[in-house]
Amino acid sequence: MNPTEQWQYETLGRAACEALKKNGFEAVYLPTGAEALAKLASLIKPGMKVGFGGSMTVKALGLAERVAALGAQLLDHNAPGLDKEAKLAVMRAQLSCDLFVAGSNAVTLDGDIVNVDGNGNRVAALTFGPKKTVVVVGANKIVRDIDEALARIETRAAPLNNKRLDRPNPCVKSGQCEDCQGDTRICRVYQILRRRPSLSDFTVLVVGESLGY
Repeated sequence: MNPTEQWQYETLGRAACEALKKNGFEAVYLPTGAEALAKLASLIKPGMKVGFGGSMTVKALGLAERVAALGAQLLDHNAPGLDKEAKLAVMRAQLSCDLFVAGSNAVTLDGDIVNVDGNGNRVAALTFGPKKTVVVVGANKIVRDIDEALARIETRAAPLNNKRLDRPNPCVKSGQCEDCQGDTRICRVYQILRRRPSLSDFTVLVVGESLGY
């Protein structure tokens, strides 16, 4: 990344953090993914149950390997070899884990966190349950407001995730949301966190890099 792009990511990242803080979230700007991984690792203790929200951002950081190295238990419903019932059991366990780590589809400069889920397991855990919740978001996901957040999901996050998951939905052909109505639709549960959920210990790590979709 060139210095001009780094300047914009940092400027927007710090502005997003200030807005998130006004909305009750703990928010930290970190220039690199490596620093975000170190911050997450500092929260993990041996024997802890650490849940993942199916995030490409978190996967890119290499957190799964760090969790294992630190002696914690990984709750990853996308782990290889899990059948449907096993996946559901892991998702339910994530709702009461010690630390839940997820990405986000968009964060606004008003301090909103915007996500769209298929099953709703991620957004459920972000609202209530885990002892500690951390959202990691690359500065590429910072937008002006909720309208831009939804537009970003429709033109970026949803088509790319459909392609990654090999879903036979119209956006895989058009590259943008077609508001499909079929059983394979993955955009089903829409969540906007405008303030920190009252009973949650919630931190947002804004990273000055392009991470995830």
